[in-house]
Amino acid sequence: MPYFLFLSLRQCVIFEVMTQFSKKPFISRQELLFQLLLHFVVFIFFSFDKNQPQIEGHQYLFFLNYAVCVFLINYVFLPRFYYQKKYLLFTIGVITAVGIVICIEEFVLEKIFFPTTKGKHFSGLFYALLDVLPVITILSGFKFAWDALVKQRELDDLKAAIEDSELQFLKSQINPHFLFNNLNNLYAYAIESSPKTPAIILELSSVLRYMLYECKENFVLLSKEIDQMENFTRLNELQIEERGTVNFNTPNTTNNYQIAPLILIVFIENAFKHSTASQSKDIFIDIHIELSDEGILEFVCINSFQNQTNTENLSHGIGLKNVQKRLELLYPNSHQLEIEEKEGRYEVRLKLQLCKKTI
Repeated sequence: MPYFLFLSLRQCVIFEVMTQFSKKPFISRQELLFQLLLHFVVFIFFSFDKNQPQIEGHQYLFFLNYAVCVFLINYVFLPRFYYQKKYLLFTIGVITAVGIVICIEEFVLEKIFFPTTKGKHFSGLFYALLDVLPVITILSGFKFAWDALVKQRELDDLKAAIEDSELQFLKSQINPHFLFNNLNNLYAYAIESSPKTPAIILELSSVLRYMLYECKENFVLLSKEIDQMENFTRLNELQIEERGTVNFNTPNTTNNYQIAPLILIVFIENAFKHSTASQSKDIFIDIHIELSDEGILEFVCINSFQNQTNTENLSHGIGLKNVQKRLELLYPNSHQLEIEEKEGRYEVRLKLQLCKKTI
């Protein structure tokens, strides 16, 4: 039986047996196919002889001797010793396995197939190692590289899962944050029996509906996000009454791009919070959004601000910290945030490289 067919049968049996005893296969189907192809290619190079194009029967046995040693290294010594940081046991195991391979080759196989040439005398340990180590090193090295790739893929998946969980946690913090602030405003108007109370309830319900049902994904249409920012701005503009002005400028076309939800709205809320808490008149809030043809969004939010004792910690709230963390997670290399507090002005400038909507 040709060697590669024998190896295929042997590894298929091993795969099926180990699958029955473990929820996680001993060797994945992808790795099994890779190992079969690798062994076949290495065997062809091992047995190639331009003076003898036909593969001799003894070459299967010599290579099978190497393959058994490689199997022990790859699926016994590596997982049980090397990956468990038992380096001494791993070294002893490898040296023992290679020594057995040399003994079988020099004192059994060569005696049988080459009794008058190679089998007559032992050529020495150095030359014996030169015979066996190249094949064993290549087959074991590829297994080590395969495991490293699998481990890296698992780490990437784990990192993505952790980041997704963290984003969901940050969103769960932001939503109650909005609700808490605006319920306070609604309560104040209700106490005064203000005729604006129904309008506040309508705007608040629109914002909450968006946060609860329409922004569960990591990215939403920029046009929807801007609509909600306008609703939110109108909701908070009721707090200012006749004490100042609010300007909101947005781009005309935004349907082709997506943005992480509840990013920009936090800065708008922060602007209203700064201005209304520190000033009783001459309030101004200027919100400006631009979108380039390349999908670069520029967001500028400037509000008036006066330093007072009751406003010292306004810039350190949950909302602002969360949005900075979400920017780091969702736009790690494609955002630029500048927050500057000048005399009488608080400025936020944010640049984002947006992605186009998926079809």
